[in-house]
Amino acid sequence: MHLGTRPLLRRAALVGAALLAATAAAPHPPPQAPADGPTAAGGGLSAVIRYTENGVPHILARDYARLGFGTGWAQAADQVCVLADGFVTLAGERSRWFGPQAAPDGSLSYATANLSSDLYFKGVRASGTVERLLATPAPAGPTKDLKELTRGWAAGYNAWLAQNKIGDPACKGAGWVRPVTATDVAARAFAISVLGGQGRGIEGITAAQPPAPAAGPAAGPEEVPQPDPAAAERAARAAQEFFDTGRYDMGSNAVAFAGSTTANGRGLLLGNPHYPWHGGRRFWQSQQTIPGELNVSGASLLGTVAVGIGFNEKTAWSHTVATGTPVNLHELALVPGDPTSYLVDGTPERMTRRTVTVPVAGGDPVTRTQWWTRYGPVVTHLGASLPLPWTTRSAYALNDPNASNLRGSDTALALGRARSVSGVQQALARTQGLPWVNTVAADSAGGTLFTQTQVLPRITDELAARCSTPLGRATYPASGLAVLDGSRGDCAPGSDPDALQPGVFGPGRAPTLRDAPYAENSNDSAWLTNADRPLTGYERIWGNVSTPRSLRTRGALEDVSAMASRGRLTVADLQRQQFADRAPAGDLAAADAAAACAALPGGTATASDGTAVDVSAACGVLARWDRTTDGSSRGALFFDRFWRRLTASTPAQELWLVPFSAADPVRTPRTLDRRAPGIGRALADTVAEFGAASIALDAPLGAHQFVVRGGRRFPVGGGTEALGVWNKIEAPWNAAAGGYPEVVHGTSHLQAVGWNGGPCPVARTLLTYGQSSDPGSPHFADQTRLFSEERWVTARFCERDILGSPRLKVVQVRERR
Repeated sequence: MHLGTRPLLRRAALVGAALLAATAAAPHPPPQAPADGPTAAGGGLSAVIRYTENGVPHILARDYARLGFGTGWAQAADQVCVLADGFVTLAGERSRWFGPQAAPDGSLSYATANLSSDLYFKGVRASGTVERLLATPAPAGPTKDLKELTRGWAAGYNAWLAQNKIGDPACKGAGWVRPVTATDVAARAFAISVLGGQGRGIEGITAAQPPAPAAGPAAGPEEVPQPDPAAAERAARAAQEFFDTGRYDMGSNAVAFAGSTTANGRGLLLGNPHYPWHGGRRFWQSQQTIPGELNVSGASLLGTVAVGIGFNEKTAWSHTVATGTPVNLHELALVPGDPTSYLVDGTPERMTRRTVTVPVAGGDPVTRTQWWTRYGPVVTHLGASLPLPWTTRSAYALNDPNASNLRGSDTALALGRARSVSGVQQALARTQGLPWVNTVAADSAGGTLFTQTQVLPRITDELAARCSTPLGRATYPASGLAVLDGSRGDCAPGSDPDALQPGVFGPGRAPTLRDAPYAENSNDSAWLTNADRPLTGYERIWGNVSTPRSLRTRGALEDVSAMASRGRLTVADLQRQQFADRAPAGDLAAADAAAACAALPGGTATASDGTAVDVSAACGVLARWDRTTDGSSRGALFFDRFWRRLTASTPAQELWLVPFSAADPVRTPRTLDRRAPGIGRALADTVAEFGAASIALDAPLGAHQFVVRGGRRFPVGGGTEALGVWNKIEAPWNAAAGGYPEVVHGTSHLQAVGWNGGPCPVARTLLTYGQSSDPGSPHFADQTRLFSEERWVTARFCERDILGSPRLKVVQVRERR
């Protein structure tokens, strides 16, 4: 941290000394806001940042603008290059700096190329979308507190840039690292809000162009396509895959335990979000304090201004990616002869043209026109498998209500101020800012909460039945994606009286479970939040019921229900659950797979290429495996590679002897069919793969699942979605580099939180990839080492704990004017 002058260092030291003296005078005094220095008195912003172990900043300020200033400064100090790269994305200038065909890091949209990303974000900027949302009065728009926090964040980021030299080679000396405005920061919040909607449809939005005119007067009318059952089935499957939360690069586990299950009658919360390890969707830790107003510790997504998941003196909460489908489509009936006009109740409406020009490195600027309707932008596909053709008769418009939602950080602030799970529920209902996540919470009184309070189009099953087009009749039951008749005004989504914006469900309709012994979610629908108290009765758009659960959900429910039944739980039990690394797939199938292997004639199986492979040694490896994905586990790596192959090639109905039953959803399907022909093939292919890579069949997992930081290799435990491991780790296979040589997403910011009756929460945390992406930072790999060793950080929340840190570093940061 570069502070500039010795007097400033002395003043920072005095601030720390004064705080330390105050702490000594009382058992647990509230923190005191720092007095402004001479520069701040002249109009500049300032804050005090106390750094403790692992570079975690505890930001102390007197108001929201100053809190934002300290937060923006501290984030820039750790992540300036990643943040700056994101601001290039939001400005629509990636093609200018990095070329049109290169890919963004995926943190702010799912665009696959810089050009499509730029076309979209330039369009957002040119249309003034973010400015209009900022001007919307609260509560539908952002509050004054959030606007001040955002203004301060931008000022803090800019002050860090002005007062420091960048050492990170990722952007050292780069011309694209520039100051930002409060609107730029709000634009980042907008991008996160639409990440599950417009952000996933960018390729189809920016590619949408009207059909060419008919070729000559002799051309006849366009033939009306006839219903095709096979096409409908393909569309249903494509929509299901497109909106399947198990396929996202984001997910999570979270569980809250009630006081009836704990050792002291107080609640417990374990949060385990699964997010990317690289790029702009990383988490960053901090504590934000305005004395008497806000005191919250936890993690924020980079570039956001408030703690998003965390805890305070009385409550703790986490989020999991929800199954609610955050968008719908409207099929437009176009005006004959004019494919850029459409009919609503027989009246023509012209589409709005949004013409965007993008500068391109080494080439001419690219100009494209996007087309917008009363429902949203015209879109020509949602993924390669779900085409939405724009013909002379019809087109499709994407309705994303989160494009009118800039309240996400207001929700985060409200959660940080909540004092109970009732307060958490009220905060969510009051702010309604969560676009694509559930909330799981616990409190010091022993309460628990699960709620799917998120912003969703208000599409009831009745509306879908009445207004679905043929495509919608296929996609809605399968995925919750409604395709409504856009030519009828009565087919638009309705509104609830408790909703802050039109066209969405109010919080009173959200699937919610209060004060159950446990409340758990692992990215399946709300149905089995508690296996003994199933949630039903919600509309299909929220998620499904009575359908197979993922292996991760099944394993989690087995684990947490057993914990709740055992009782007397403590924070230490949460820590053990996080690193138990049990592989539910192994418990279900490893013994049968070993038996099937042993039954192969001559110990030989046929590989996919027709080669006969001796697999006899694999039989014992599978039988002896301990059914975990701990780094030291022998057999975990082999089963992982075998199981991925088997499940990718064999449908579930051919894999299990006992099929899924909605009456026994946690234990079914089960019992591997040892006669399934795919077993031998998967064994042979896996043995051959290990032989070609010179990897022993019983090699310990950590020898081949690892990350390298600063030239040092750190073994990584945990396992993939396919295995159902709570401690989820996803890594691309690279045999030439040793197996799984880098984690791309998975376990990220961990928090295990409880209370003991004192003024301070009992909290253990871990940020698996560390605070900084700068290889030169001491916090580039310090927590990665801890994660590799399955160790935790004791959170410092109360003043005595913060100021008693042996790593305490107190700095005062401020604008220079």
